[in-house]
Amino acid sequence: MLKILRYVLSVVTLLFATYGVVTEDFTFVGIMILFLSLTMLALGIEAFKKEEKGMGVFLIVVFFIFLLCIH
Repeated sequence: MLKILRYVLSVVTLLFATYGVVTEDFTFVGIMILFLSLTMLALGIEAFKKEEKGMGVFLIVVFFIFLLCIH
C-alpha cells in the first residue's frame, strides 16, 4: 500500500515540476513541495517498517522541513 502511494506521490510531484519547467509558470511550486513532502513521509514510514530507524527519522525530519517551506 505504501509503495503504491509513494509511486503516485512521486509521479504527481514530477508532473508539477515538469509543468513548471516547461511553461516557466511557477505558481504550483507550493503544491509540488507539498507532494514532495508527502513522498518523504511515505518513504520515512517505509524505512521505519524496514527497521531502518536512522533513515526513517531523517526522512520524517525532511518532511517537516518541507512543510515549513510551504508556509
